[in-house]
Amino acid sequence: MREHNYVRGVLTVRKKAGTVVSVTTRHFDSYTAARTNFRALLDVAHTGRVTTVERGRERYAVVDGDVLRAQLAALLPSRAVVAAEGGGWAAFLPGLPLSGEGDDLDAAFDDLIEALREYAVDWNERLLNAPNHRGNWAIVNLIELSDDAELKAWLLNDDLSAAQ
Repeated sequence: MREHNYVRGVLTVRKKAGTVVSVTTRHFDSYTAARTNFRALLDVAHTGRVTTVERGRERYAVVDGDVLRAQLAALLPSRAVVAAEGGGWAAFLPGLPLSGEGDDLDAAFDDLIEALREYAVDWNERLLNAPNHRGNWAIVNLIELSDDAELKAWLLNDDLSAAQ
């Protein structure tokens, strides 16, 4: 009978007086191994170490959501554009089919944030595989991992200093 190695990738082995105190595993060869060690999987991912789970020929990375959000915000500048329009303001993101309007800049950005949230819902429900939306995975993840204050800081390019 062939023995399976379901958990691999020992990262850290701490020894104290010749005995093993802790072993950190970062790579799980199956869903079953990941499920059995789920707490350890999340603990390791939380430290920022590369952590993976394999299922058949597919490999998934487990990443702390706050770390992913900060990295996406740093790698994807918003490039928001604002324009005075008819006594009010408009804000939009070039390349995305949405905009926000308001009597002042804050209201326009608040409206844009609401449009971003609606777009993320639509993308997950039906636009994911549309050829002209497929490439928006990163922006949708940034939207979903951010609260409104974080999105506003990102839109205003204030998020870069927080990520560094």
